[in-house]
Amino acid sequence: MIALSLAEIAEAVGGQTHDIPDPSVKVTGSVVRDSRDVTPGSLFAAFTGERVDGHDYAAQVVEAGAVAVLASRPVGVPAIVVDDVQAALGALARHVVTRLGATLVALTGSAGKTSTKDLIAQVLRRKAPTVFTPGSLNNEIGLPLTALSATEETRFLVLEMGARGIGHIRYLAGLTPPRIGVVLNVGSAHIGEFGGREQIAQAKGELVEALPSAEDGGIAVLNMDDPYVKAMASRTTAKTVFFGESDEADVRAENVRLTDTGRPAFRLHTPSGCSDVTMRLYGEHHVSNALAAAAVAHELGMSAEEIAIALSEADSLSRWRMEVTERPDGVTVVNDAYNANPESMRAALRALVAMGESARAKGGRTWAVLGQMAELGDEALAEHDAVGRLAVRLNVGKLVAVGGQEARWLQLGAYNEGSWGEESVHVSDAEAAIDLLRSELRPGDVVLVKASRSVGLEKVAEALLEGEVAAR
Repeated sequence: MIALSLAEIAEAVGGQTHDIPDPSVKVTGSVVRDSRDVTPGSLFAAFTGERVDGHDYAAQVVEAGAVAVLASRPVGVPAIVVDDVQAALGALARHVVTRLGATLVALTGSAGKTSTKDLIAQVLRRKAPTVFTPGSLNNEIGLPLTALSATEETRFLVLEMGARGIGHIRYLAGLTPPRIGVVLNVGSAHIGEFGGREQIAQAKGELVEALPSAEDGGIAVLNMDDPYVKAMASRTTAKTVFFGESDEADVRAENVRLTDTGRPAFRLHTPSGCSDVTMRLYGEHHVSNALAAAAVAHELGMSAEEIAIALSEADSLSRWRMEVTERPDGVTVVNDAYNANPESMRAALRALVAMGESARAKGGRTWAVLGQMAELGDEALAEHDAVGRLAVRLNVGKLVAVGGQEARWLQLGAYNEGSWGEESVHVSDAEAAIDLLRSELRPGDVVLVKASRSVGLEKVAEALLEGEVAAR
């Protein structure tokens, strides 16, 4: 964080200082909520959870070097006491980003937020110092903590914004007002929680409504290939830039293809030039993510060639998102177990099939180890059935559906599409899937592991990579 005195922090958050001998002492380190992350100069935010109360660690964090505690009650050590620690954290983030003068880029969407955020950050940091959301810390606590990690040298701040309902993104944008807002898509993720795609579109569009006008430098970067997102242009006074594969898009991709290893390649077109991209990431869905990143970078002055080089060299920075690892025995594990929705599930299956082309030539097979897609509401049965059917239509070699009722729907969809015998099976849990793979895997096989985070299928991928499952 930029160095701030305790007096200035107290004023910014509307708090009272307690047990602070010298309010001019500055916080020079990071703002953290986990006592294990405290370093000399830190400010510790004490949250009260269901099982752990951060206030209980106040003396410990000060002894470890924290300058003070942001707390909801006096704690016997230097503290700034506020009514609501979460609200105070947001107010402090707003104060800091206003002081910074960095360009703030915010993005949202039903799928691909984290991967796209990582791409934008990797492209922009070639131009200037860039701070971005770690992993998927995109809520009311994670977002301000990310903003507060920026320093005086930061020129670009890239923030992922998540939502569980209408009003959430409006709130987050109020904490960290963006100049550039990116909306990726409106899909099925959390559709049960929102109540429908129209409600999801309403919530995601709050980001473009929060942007400054075009005259004040506001830029809305919108996916032209998604009708819900394209329609958001009417909800903003910011400059509108469209990306997509449509010929009408300002930043677009042509000659999109997958290499024999499943990596996307395409010709990038921007208003100022064209250049070829071959990505290190896996799956055609990353083309749209890359175009969003390219549109942001172009608006910030980067050339098509600079952008193409950066996209071609960008890596996956967040775990369990199409992490591809080849074991010494030739088994390839694709760990995409962080989360799942119908759109990302279809994209992952297509990537698996592309990766399996070269494997089949060597006698290998493709395995889809899939679990529940959560929060789909009334669409759950139809969407799980459709994914099972798609696996068969794409000619995935083996489908292993893991878990409860939703997994049974996956397997039944595959069965009804023509997957009989041992081509598709249902198992009760991750341990059963591991046992099955232990008996069936052979060198050259490619295994995709994917489900919603709550299912915990990363256990399967981790077991494969730890050698607990030996190829025959």
